[in-house]
Amino acid sequence: MFKFSTMAADAAARQSALEKLNEVAGPVFKIKNDPRITTVGRWLRQTSLDELPQLFNVLLGELSLVGPRPLPVRDFERFDELWFNRRFSVKPGITCVWQISGRSETNFDRWILQDLEYIDKWSLRLDFKIMFKTIPVVLRGSGAM
Repeated sequence: MFKFSTMAADAAARQSALEKLNEVAGPVFKIKNDPRITTVGRWLRQTSLDELPQLFNVLLGELSLVGPRPLPVRDFERFDELWFNRRFSVKPGITCVWQISGRSETNFDRWILQDLEYIDKWSLRLDFKIMFKTIPVVLRGSGAM
């Protein structure tokens, strides 16, 4: 997946030392003031510009505009419930219900349930609604970590 790099070059190597600071329950890893994020990277994340290159993934057919957000391998490998995996039954997307309803302020179980509800209720109309609602959320930087 294409993205602008927002972290220091040694971010992956430093992650294990930061695990105790994880602020999210469940298999995902998020720290509000992650020390691995560069100054420019923090701005890119706050404005969601770090995700702009993902449009190339959409053009290549690897991502959809709307769908469950792709997760880092580290997070996926920690899934301990089989029902979590149903979120991978559709192509991942740049934006999703999670992005318009709290982002990093949403707990993991709610996030997964939102993804599954999206899959169950998918329609072109729902995709347009999510894309339309994404614009103000991104402009405000709501829930960005």
